Amino acid sequence: MTSRLIPVDPFVLAVFGATGDLARRKLLPALFHRDAGGQLTDPTLIVGVSRRDMDDATFRELAREAILEHVSEVDADVLDRFLSRLHYTAADAESDTGWEALATLLTAQSIRDQVFYLATAPVHFGPICERLGRFGLAHGRVVIEKPLGRDLASAQRLNDAIGAVFPEERIYRIDHYLGKETVQNLMALRFANALFEPLWNAAHIDHVQISVAESLGVEGRADYYDQTGALRDMVQNHMLQLLCLVAMEPPNSLDADAVRDEKLKVLQALKPITRNDIHLTTVRGQYRAGANNGGAVAGYLDELGRASTTETFVALKAEIRNWRWAGVPFYLRTGKRLAARSSEIVVTFRPIPHSVFDSHAGPLVQNRLVMRLQPDEGVKLWLMIKDPGPGGMRLRNVPLDMSFAETFDVRHSDAYERLLLDVVRGQQTLFMRRDEVEAAWQWIDPILEAWRSSEEAPKPYTAGTWGPSAAIALIERDGRTWVEDGA
Repeated sequence: MTSRLIPVDPFVLAVFGATGDLARRKLLPALFHRDAGGQLTDPTLIVGVSRRDMDDATFRELAREAILEHVSEVDADVLDRFLSRLHYTAADAESDTGWEALATLLTAQSIRDQVFYLATAPVHFGPICERLGRFGLAHGRVVIEKPLGRDLASAQRLNDAIGAVFPEERIYRIDHYLGKETVQNLMALRFANALFEPLWNAAHIDHVQISVAESLGVEGRADYYDQTGALRDMVQNHMLQLLCLVAMEPPNSLDADAVRDEKLKVLQALKPITRNDIHLTTVRGQYRAGANNGGAVAGYLDELGRASTTETFVALKAEIRNWRWAGVPFYLRTGKRLAARSSEIVVTFRPIPHSVFDSHAGPLVQNRLVMRLQPDEGVKLWLMIKDPGPGGMRLRNVPLDMSFAETFDVRHSDAYERLLLDVVRGQQTLFMRRDEVEAAWQWIDPILEAWRSSEEAPKPYTAGTWGPSAAIALIERDGRTWVEDGA
């Protein structure tokens, strides 16, 4: 079975930071895949922009190397066609150097559908947008990556700087987690099936777990990470967005603002975590030396080379104060150097009110819906069934398991492929609105402040484990346990 791919109208995409890691690993390979899929049409133009002086041929060679490194199957003719779309111009984000040449190149194009992707450090977002406006280039759409501020105040300043040039309807705050196939299917499962939505409430759901586990450490990003930490890096954006999609009310349509209005209501309904309950509702940890993937690995402080209280692990208990979710805890957990790379949403249903089976049938396990975001995207629904064969009623907990790779005979596309073309089409459903970003920070800021005022160091945990023991205590105090690897 193959998917019908709809070509997009020709566009111009200017990638600022085109020689950086994000462009090499994600953006250029994603665009190549969409060209290979027949979705890029002539005369689409992709313009690389950075401070480095180089000509088109040099940039194309850099792009060729990136694609050959990060794409498993490359057709030579498709690669040549894709590279022919690439051009390059040098421009400095912090000065006017090169901007006239960039403006001349872009305004000379007959294509009015133009996109500016800021694959740079956030400190450059404001200056780049200001120059896009001053040099007459603010008619297009602008895409910005996280981090979207360090706290509410800085997020507001950043949004003000970008919003002074681009209206909100042309600002695309990208979160690649929202482009993952399983995240899309979360909405399909809820709103395209009669089975789940009637049960999607506090009367039937016991609790929800959202885990984003990474087996890698900071991998050369120690200085950046030490200024950020797991709460800012993962919880404020990725994990709260996932929580919103699980918990939001059904929108009246998939129109961008209809969906984002419902997500905003969830963020505004989150119960604040304050200094008084910080020790009961949050755990922060920091990995020490241990073993991972069969080899010894250093601890965070060894990699950083200095003392630090930055957390590399966070577990917390969130509550949503509305009729649908009152009394249902949402447990969030994320960290580096954990036992495995795994991202999952686990919805555990309440136990049956009365068992008709005797003790020989075995224990009754609560039903669970598990949505795997990575590494093997798919959905599992765990059910109790009779174990086949004679000998009486014996029950087993088994999954109905749907792996996207096995079910659909299509290449597993990267989230950036979908999100980039959504920007080109002007579809904002999978992108964060300003008020969403700021509402998330309003909930996160008191947690950061409570941690600072407590002066308690992060709990140590050994690399290659599932985090500090305090995270286990956090959920087991409620008579529950973390679900590992979809089990």
